[in-house]
Amino acid sequence: MNESPRWILHVDMDAFYASVEVLDNPALRGKPVIVAGLSARGVVCSASYEARKFRIRAAMPTQQARVLCKHGVFLRPRMERYRQVSRQVFAILREFSDCVEPVSVDEGYCDITNRVSQTESPEELAQCLKQRIREEIGLTASVGIAPNKFLAKIASDLQKPDGLVIIRPEEIEIFLPDLPVGRIPGIGPVTQHKLQQQGIKKVGELRRLSREELEHLFGKAGGRLYEFARGIDNRPVVAHRPAKSFSREETFETDTGDLERIRRVLRVQSESLAQCLAVKRLRAQCVTLKIKYADFRQVTRQRRLDDGFDDAETIFQTAALLLKRTEAGRRLVRLVGTGVSELLGETPAGQMELFE
Repeated sequence: MNESPRWILHVDMDAFYASVEVLDNPALRGKPVIVAGLSARGVVCSASYEARKFRIRAAMPTQQARVLCKHGVFLRPRMERYRQVSRQVFAILREFSDCVEPVSVDEGYCDITNRVSQTESPEELAQCLKQRIREEIGLTASVGIAPNKFLAKIASDLQKPDGLVIIRPEEIEIFLPDLPVGRIPGIGPVTQHKLQQQGIKKVGELRRLSREELEHLFGKAGGRLYEFARGIDNRPVVAHRPAKSFSREETFETDTGDLERIRRVLRVQSESLAQCLAVKRLRAQCVTLKIKYADFRQVTRQRRLDDGFDDAETIFQTAALLLKRTEAGRRLVRLVGTGVSELLGETPAGQMELFE
């Protein structure tokens, strides 16, 4: 007897911060709304779909966004308001399953296997979820449903905004081979470039490489790529895992000695870490900087602060000070990473109210 498939739902709120701003101020509807840090070194957090027509994207420097979209409506982030809306979305999602895994402030996974097998079809559940979010909150969400997390994540991104894509077990072999490798979650420009050097642009072509070859190229991540290329992902949906630290890393497409460029990356990473702390209602006490030089030698620098913090400026300023204790600028840098640890005030398991 064939085992019944798992059904994993991935919900991704559409242009979340910008959409909340439009929700609160309907006069903004139809305008290019850009939520961003407004300082000289600020970065874009979220952009409405009207703004994206001007090639505005998250993590872009605000000054660059102002050049590309001269008539854009630029607004400072209001994290407390976004947390409030996120709680509403999360409360609805929790009604569809006891097993919900937070991913970020605007997305999460939900294991709906029992609901599908007992009562409703995946389509009915997804439509009901989307309708509840639209009617009760006033926002749209894109939903992907598939037998595993990897495929559900891809599916939710295929028809944004307000999309719904379902990938059934028998459709995996039809769907995957022609998919661009850049659609695989976690594949950034550097990995994509490396694959293109091997003549690989689509998932079907990725299957030409053995697990050993992929692990040689990408280390541990190569094994995951090997499985993803075949639609395999056995990761369970995990409701809550207490975190000990958070970190962000970026590998440059070409090694760089440009300190200003490195600082811009630190700024983006600091904003992302601050958001992560805020939505989990945490404060940190320690900042860590990681630098990998062009020769792959790696160094870390760390500083512990007396008081807990959760703001981007503290993280950035501390990381920038730690950067001065490295040879970046005098030596070419391949990778830069920022982390926060010694977390305070974590919500107990079973009590988490926000997306991770």
